[in-house]
Amino acid sequence: MHSRTWNRREFMMATGATACLGALDSRAQATPDYTVTIDACTVEASPKHVVRTVGYNGQVPGPLLRLREGRASTIRVVNRTKSEEIVHWHGLHLPPATDGAMEEGTPMVAPGAIVQFQMTPQPAGFRWYHTHTFAGNDLRKAQYSGQHGFLYVESANEPGNYDAEHFLALHDWNGYLTGGDDGSMNPTYDISTVNGRMLGYGEPIRVKQGQRVLFHILNSSPTEVHWVALAGHTFHVIALDGNPVATPSTATMLRLAPAERVSAWVEMDHPGVWVLGEVRKHIQAAGMGTVIEYAGSTKKPAWLQPASLAWDYAQFGTADADAAITSEVEEIPLVLESRFKGHGSQERWMINGKSYPDTDMPVLVQGRRYRLRFQNKSMDDHPMHLHRHTFELKELAGGKRTRGVMKDTVLVPSGAETAVEFTASNPGLSLLHCHQQNHMDLGFMMVFRYA
Repeated sequence: MHSRTWNRREFMMATGATACLGALDSRAQATPDYTVTIDACTVEASPKHVVRTVGYNGQVPGPLLRLREGRASTIRVVNRTKSEEIVHWHGLHLPPATDGAMEEGTPMVAPGAIVQFQMTPQPAGFRWYHTHTFAGNDLRKAQYSGQHGFLYVESANEPGNYDAEHFLALHDWNGYLTGGDDGSMNPTYDISTVNGRMLGYGEPIRVKQGQRVLFHILNSSPTEVHWVALAGHTFHVIALDGNPVATPSTATMLRLAPAERVSAWVEMDHPGVWVLGEVRKHIQAAGMGTVIEYAGSTKKPAWLQPASLAWDYAQFGTADADAAITSEVEEIPLVLESRFKGHGSQERWMINGKSYPDTDMPVLVQGRRYRLRFQNKSMDDHPMHLHRHTFELKELAGGKRTRGVMKDTVLVPSGAETAVEFTASNPGLSLLHCHQQNHMDLGFMMVFRYA
């Protein structure tokens, strides 16, 4: 691979030839814990908004996979489409051959192929699974499609201090490219959903007064950050990206960048019929919301518009400036920027002045502590995701320091710096990228390798 320059599409085509060799033949394996079938399906967001897409097991989101931390599990993947596919097990610490990224060496799943993934899932918490392929200008493929599902890894001492539990996926559909202020092209959407349904369609979430309801919320959007509130109620945030926070805290709204997850419980103490939905009016009008209905209530769903957007990672950490900077840590500077490619084109994205696959390949030493310092010199915010590892937030925009917030994806604001730290504890190729599909497709990736 290092003897020539490859683009992402060529990489996919090349790895397809090895998919059958690297795959485990399901007929020779034990009965799987779950089967995930990739196939065409239809999402009826509303009677007037029908999306033909590709999903898992004929549904969007795909089925909830509940695994036990540290217990060996087998997941069978069946590809019934005419394209090569791959499934990334987002947030799990898996070997590169299983993780689900072709850049790390995971074989593609050929059309018509059946593959079994054997894994010992860790860490515990709210994870998810999704496609990890190239889309380019086809805003129906890859993460623009319905290929996403929930994955929850239960710990041996799962607390279970709630009365009901709901998994919700935020997604945007029917994307098309529109010109930005600088003339470059970016995706725009005309449908937004919660669990594949627009606000007002599908069954409401039914609750009872006095219940404590735990919500696991995922932003599976290909490119969009979302802000979510539950009218008349307050969220009690207990985990970010599936990892318990150092300081559980209340929030009137949640901000989720693409790939981020929030776990928060809500005390059902305000009877009525309410909207849980996107805070920004035009996104909620496109459908992003669902109805929360108390038993015995028959009113029209109510929405209370917040006056402003509010979210701060630091409120869930420990504000200990002296402890926030780890000693004996090796810093890796990562400058994020774009190159204008002309009117009517999407921008080319770069890390330290280079676009994948020509980016540098930093070398990690097992057991060593590293600080990734993101310097965002672009006009966009970027959700940066590190595969196969969990990192700790250390420095946020404006120089604010924190600790105790463990994540696998962090939103780096435009024009700002953010620093995270992790210990190199999972040998093998590890992909780092912006989780916006269009940015990833256009070079916004790099791979770390272990010494």
